Amino acid sequence: MARKPGTRTDFVLFDVLYEDGSQRSNRKVPASVLGGLDGDDVARTIIEEQDQAIAEKSGMARLAIKSVSRSGEKKK
Repeated sequence: MARKPGTRTDFVLFDVLYEDGSQRSNRKVPASVLGGLDGDDVARTIIEEQDQAIAEKSGMARLAIKSVSRSGEKKK
């Protein structure tokens, strides 16, 4: 019998808007590091670290992040 798909809470997805106007959606951040006093501010740091690793591998400069929000969150 096939297993029913369950909700996975291992990662939280974020949309990232860069200073040049480009956007990347569904960037994964481990759910275990979110919350606490810093809330989602930790996600920005983790995404910046991911971008740095990508930039080093690709040889291209890392883009500056303008804003980070959870995927599917309503814009204010």
